[in-house]
Amino acid sequence: MRTIALLVCSNSFMTYAWYGHLKKPGWSMPKAILISWLIAFFEYCFMVPANRLGYGEFTMTQLKVMQEVITLVVFSIFALFLFDERWRWNYLYSFAFLVGAVFFAFRR
Repeated sequence: MRTIALLVCSNSFMTYAWYGHLKKPGWSMPKAILISWLIAFFEYCFMVPANRLGYGEFTMTQLKVMQEVITLVVFSIFALFLFDERWRWNYLYSFAFLVGAVFFAFRR
């Protein structure tokens, strides 16, 4: 559970670093890059411990699949609430396939 919580924190910072600057179109490119890099530093402060603590409990592939699904969930929440994007049915189908990927990745 610690690994999942750390991955959620990590992906929250990274999603904001990657897309948060889009809310500030007046920023210069160097400013957007610098601020994004500063925010991304905190992503690494959560991602590295998540992977170190999770490895052994999970395989490296399981960690990666889990991280990708968490990334998309965090991104979806970010897009829906901060950018007012509309939800589409094809997104639901995409997520269903990702849940399938997690199922198969964790299958023994």
